[in-house]
Amino acid sequence: MRLGKTIGTVTLVEAHPSLRGGSLRMVVPLAASDLERGDGPAEPLVAWDDLGAGDGQLVAFSEAGEAAQPFYPEEKPIDASVAAIIDRLDIPQPGKHPRKTP
Repeated sequence: MRLGKTIGTVTLVEAHPSLRGGSLRMVVPLAASDLERGDGPAEPLVAWDDLGAGDGQLVAFSEAGEAAQPFYPEEKPIDASVAAIIDRLDIPQPGKHPRKTP
């Protein structure tokens, strides 16, 4: 599973019947070093989204066979799928450890 940022929606004239109930989102994959900026140099990809992610949201997505696995036994013609919408992501700073409260 990887993290990415949604940047748009793909609109189809006629979609495969198994794609009803969701949308196709453009997602820019983010490396750990890209998370603070919220943007990265990776090429965007198209991911199936039945969770309702909006533009500019941070998401977790799966790729390849793992993307379609949650829908088994139904088959979906997808190669990437949004698995979670991230509300908050805490990234520890190097050399700093969270304070423990007694």
